This record gives sequence, structure tokens and C-alpha cells, in this order.
Amino acid sequence: MKDAAGGERLGGRRLYEGKVLALDLDEVEEPGGVRAMREVVRHSGSVAVLPVHEDGSITLVRQYRWPARALVWELPAGRRDAGETPEQGARRELVEEVGLEVERLEKIAEFWTTPGFCDEVMHLFRGSGLRAVPPRPEQDERIEARRFTLDQAMGAVARGEIREGKTLVALLLEARRVEGQPPEAS
Repeated sequence: MKDAAGGERLGGRRLYEGKVLALDLDEVEEPGGVRAMREVVRHSGSVAVLPVHEDGSITLVRQYRWPARALVWELPAGRRDAGETPEQGARRELVEEVGLEVERLEKIAEFWTTPGFCDEVMHLFRGSGLRAVPPRPEQDERIEARRFTLDQAMGAVARGEIREGKTLVALLLEARRVEGQPPEAS
């Protein structure tokens, strides 16, 4: 069956299935008649929250990311659990990683993280009305949480200290919101 753009999966096989992702080798026919073999990472989807405190400061987390071989400043985030709505996942991740419950969640973006090889969809939220609770990190997480002013965070972006995609998107959207420039819809 063809997708909305005219592409079609003709066949394929699962090469790997793990706890976080699966890897498929798909034989496809893309729009325009291009036939190809495509390696596709299958992912359940993810959520992230930009927690904004009453004073306008934000909380980011820093943790070691093996693929990047670096300590990375980023939004509290994680993958969606089975049967979980994006909002439920966002609330769960915020409590787990930084010990914050959120009163208001506003979806600010939904995007493919790396559509060239992965089907992961990221649901990005702005959270406000925050209340501190005990954090509940997963057993293998070593997380440092820190509050930044938006100017401090944007300075870290300019210096190349914040380089992670979802965090860049959220910070840029928040800076635009603070400047009174609503996102443009086309």
C-alpha cells in the first residue's frame, strides 16, 4: 500500500530488535519510481519538556551520552512508554529526571529527529507551573540538573556548549516567544 507521498514498502526484514529500537532493511519504491534498499531505525517516539520557572529561568540536564562521547546539556526527555500519550510521557520524564511536576504543558513542536534513517517522532513541550518533588532517575541515569536564564542558555548555544537538536529547537522557540514573535504558520 502506498503512503500519502506515493512511496511503498515492497518487502524487507528485521535485522535487530532491542529495548530502545529496532533496525529494518526495507525494499522500497519511492515517489518517481526509485527502487532502493533502505536501513530504517524504528523507534516508539520520544518526548521532551522545556521547564520554564515563574522567574523565566529554565532547567536543563547534563548527562553522558555514549554516541557523542560527551557530557551533553539538554532538555529533560525520554522515549514514550507503550500506551502512553505524549503528555503523560512528558510529565513522567520531568519528574524522573529533574523532580518537577508541571501544571501546564503546551505542545510547541512535533518533528522527526532524523528522517533520513529513523522514524522517531519527537513531541516537544513547554512546561510551566512547576512544583518540586523528589526526582526518580532510572537506575542507569546520572543526571545533573541546572537552572539557566534564557540569556545564559542562548550564550551557551552561541559558544557551542549546547549542541543537542531538540534543545536547540526549544530554546529558539522560547527566545522567539519571549520576544513576542509567535511561530509563523504557513
